[in-house]
Amino acid sequence: MANGFRRFLINFRELFTREEDLYQAEKIVKRLYRDSGSRELKRTLLYLRRFHRRLILRFTLVSSLILIAILVLAGMMISHALGKSAGKGQGADSSGTVTTAPVITETDSSEETPAEAETEDLTVREVLLSFTGDCTLGTDENFDQSRSFNAYYSENGGAYFLERVRDIFAGDDLTVINMEGTFTTSEDRAEKTYAFKGDPSYVNVLTTASVEAANLANNHSSDYGKQSYDDTVQILESNGITTFGYDEVKVVGAGGVKIGLTGIYELRDHMGRTDQVKENIAKLKEQGAEVIVVVFHWGTEKETEPNENQVALAHLAVDEGADIVVGHHPHVLQGLETYKGRTIAYSLGNFCFGGNSNPSDKDTMILQAKFTLTGEKVSEREITIIPCSLSSARDYNNYQPVVLAGDEAARVRSKINSLSQGLDVHPQED
Repeated sequence: MANGFRRFLINFRELFTREEDLYQAEKIVKRLYRDSGSRELKRTLLYLRRFHRRLILRFTLVSSLILIAILVLAGMMISHALGKSAGKGQGADSSGTVTTAPVITETDSSEETPAEAETEDLTVREVLLSFTGDCTLGTDENFDQSRSFNAYYSENGGAYFLERVRDIFAGDDLTVINMEGTFTTSEDRAEKTYAFKGDPSYVNVLTTASVEAANLANNHSSDYGKQSYDDTVQILESNGITTFGYDEVKVVGAGGVKIGLTGIYELRDHMGRTDQVKENIAKLKEQGAEVIVVVFHWGTEKETEPNENQVALAHLAVDEGADIVVGHHPHVLQGLETYKGRTIAYSLGNFCFGGNSNPSDKDTMILQAKFTLTGEKVSEREITIIPCSLSSARDYNNYQPVVLAGDEAARVRSKINSLSQGLDVHPQED
């Protein structure tokens, strides 16, 4: 028995050493990924993180077993000592036989035996999601092309645009954008004021920045006809970026958790989307989603307050099972609301936005949501606001979002808090 326990302790020490080695390997791969932006390194990093989590769980389990073994051993020693003490006080009959009172055990047949009882799954998992505002990775053919997104791409390449936020996206488990435009070579421009498209090669703006999912339920995803929508889906999916929107829902694995994604286009018939909200969330549940994300394209451009339809549909989504609701279209920030413990971000504004060379309001943010699951259910939710500007240049749009710091970060955070007043939430203190 002593030899077996010694081997157990040696295995425990080896498990601790493996955890240290894995932590160092994860740090090295993360540093290499940040330098290169390689998707293979990103996959390796995600694998190491999942494996690290499993190892930590094993480490915790082994530690618990050691504690249980010590308690059991102590209990046996105490029981043995008590048994000896009791034996000294027992009486004997005339034949010298020791007599003891009979032991009677009652069994409730209605209770399950340990073998029959199901063990509750208390495995703890965490997943970190990042959300951005509108990403228009291209331009309108009627814009001044010398100041356009396309001109900056020609001069700087694809990695330039999101390089100042890439580390944030690389550090999460899933980054979700609103793809407000098309990747296509189609010339069939829709008859509308603004129509956006980018060359299909522009997809590397996203692939070099660790973006994994894109909502297409918006008013610019078919700017060059149905062909442009199909082209965009094909380009994104073939480059490892999950697309969703309208009736197309997706469940993706991130951080060992099944994330359900649905996008709803509200602008055409407003509350007429009620049934679609219910049906899409039901489909995600049927497909085994553990965390459900609902993205809406809604509201009024330049309005900083959500309208009645936005509030009603957001509440409906939560009532039906959404864990977080995110909105786009107004091109400016709107407030956050907490409803039944779930966060609703009514508008994230613009982000990497080729639709305007100098927007008057450049404030934006990255919204991060960390979900902790105990067993199969979400047990904790944590929201983080990262104040940003859609341009790293102050007086014009250079199409390069940047995280704000100091007074500017405090200003945007205060602005979001102010917009959230009356929506039953205090998103974040300064």
